[in-house]
Amino acid sequence: VQLQASGGGLVQAGGSLRLACVASGRSFSGYTMGWFRQGPGKDRELLSAIDWNSGETFYPNSMKGRFTISRDNVKNTVYLQMNSLRPEDTAVYYCAASGDGPSYQYWGQGTLVTVSS
Repeated sequence: VQLQASGGGLVQAGGSLRLACVASGRSFSGYTMGWFRQGPGKDRELLSAIDWNSGETFYPNSMKGRFTISRDNVKNTVYLQMNSLRPEDTAVYYCAASGDGPSYQYWGQGTLVTVSS
């Protein structure tokens, strides 16, 4: 199983980025796909999640508004659209897959997002 995240980079505050996570190696039917991030000196946090089959999405209350998760089942890809980026959004962003309960069994390698002020 491989989750390949891409799309990170350097962006100015107020800008946008779209991250992509290509999933391969197995069927992800029935899985929940999630985006996480870990900033400097911070704990890893869940940004959003999406059900692979139904497309139903979940956002923690703290993350509602600027980020949008989506998926393309044909391309086996999950996206994270990030708008109105702030310097505090600087972090390594990870995609992950959960096939069993609340824990995530598979993780991508992460993609770095740096937001300059």
